[in-house]
Amino acid sequence: MSKSQTIFFCQECGGESSKWQGQCGHCLAWNTLVEAPKPKKGSRTPQHVGGYAGNAQTSVVKLSDIKFEDTKRLETGLSELDRVLGGGLVPGSAIVVGGSPGAGKSTLLLQLSCQLSSRYPALYVTGEESAQQVAERAVRLQLDRDTLNLLCETRVERILDVAREEKPQILIIDSIQTLYSDEVTSAPGSVSQVRECAAKLVTFAKTTNTVVFLVGHVNKEGHLAGPKVLEHMIDTSLMLEGDGDGRYRCLRSHKNRFGAVNELGVFVMTDKGLREVTNPSALFLSRPEQPSPGTIVSTIWEGTRPLLVEIQALVDENSYGQPRRVSVGVDLNRLTLILAILHRHGNLTIGGHDVFVNLVGGLRSQDTSLDLGLIASLCASFWQKSLPQNLVVFGEVGLTGEIRPVLNGQTRVLEASKHGFKTAIVPKGNAPKKPIDGIRVLAAETVREAVDLLQELRLEGHG
Repeated sequence: MSKSQTIFFCQECGGESSKWQGQCGHCLAWNTLVEAPKPKKGSRTPQHVGGYAGNAQTSVVKLSDIKFEDTKRLETGLSELDRVLGGGLVPGSAIVVGGSPGAGKSTLLLQLSCQLSSRYPALYVTGEESAQQVAERAVRLQLDRDTLNLLCETRVERILDVAREEKPQILIIDSIQTLYSDEVTSAPGSVSQVRECAAKLVTFAKTTNTVVFLVGHVNKEGHLAGPKVLEHMIDTSLMLEGDGDGRYRCLRSHKNRFGAVNELGVFVMTDKGLREVTNPSALFLSRPEQPSPGTIVSTIWEGTRPLLVEIQALVDENSYGQPRRVSVGVDLNRLTLILAILHRHGNLTIGGHDVFVNLVGGLRSQDTSLDLGLIASLCASFWQKSLPQNLVVFGEVGLTGEIRPVLNGQTRVLEASKHGFKTAIVPKGNAPKKPIDGIRVLAAETVREAVDLLQELRLEGHG
């Protein structure tokens, strides 16, 4: 018998190689090549990766001649999920929900499918759990089980046959890494299997106007596991962030063809499943009555709305020789830049101290408008003096010491005023032209001016 031919696939990008090598020649990732049987020529018809196409002849048309109607979205019943999706579910869309183990992916989709099944035909396909396990979870979460159809299957051809018979409007697959296709000889979860199964499911979604949810695992770096082409094929990529032992979960959209990217939905994990938080700013501002040195409130912009968050900083004397820098929720490189800017332009020498920074509530943000809030919290901790609790600070800081305006500055000030804040330090470019009732706005153009304003507020006796 002739030896079966094999080929090596990259688990990150899906690139092919005729032999194993330490680094992928396509995406330059290390130790990502896995061996899989080489597909036979002519064994199947080629799939359209990243879209779908029928066998009918197509013709060129002008974009202006295409007639369409506004798509009617399907509301999920969870306002936070609808916000992240851009207003609801779009018929024919393929959505991947990723997250670390224990984040609540299966819990969220089981809650969603039970709610939607009372209004739309829904089919929940599980490849990781038995039917009894799913039913036990539904009972524990006190969900309505009367209208939801359940299928335990991992072969994608069988799943599609059942879906064509049942004709669901909502199809949930838990998870894409457990599926396999008869047309691919590699093991489930491999690059070729994930790519093939996802292509079949996306094609089914587009041709039948079915909303398809795919649960995706993440790798040790926190990225969606499987070939990178999977993220190109689907319409929306959602990531459920949060530790398994934590209480809060943040659902963030990394890709969305039908709405804003980086939109954030906040949930809290309870014994009855995930519950949405309609006012996240109030959640992240659960502060003690007595002010503490090193705490300050800032604003970040997530998708289409502002969020008020609390920054905590601790500047302590170093007794180990090498100063420590620890950052939770804030980019560590950004913190290093802020410390250098404070030393050069703020006349504040913190470089020899240990610095610890935390974004309260387990939230993570890359928003540069946190820069000025970091400076305020670091100054307060270094001075060992509390700043007023009704103070909010935001703004981006440049390496030359200037404070740059940020997006939607006036909306951020209005959000702070709505939550009872009386004073705001903002970039000069974000200063409102007319006074805002209930809040005093102080504008700063440089880091030196901002530090002076913080000194004045500290000396006023508020802290």
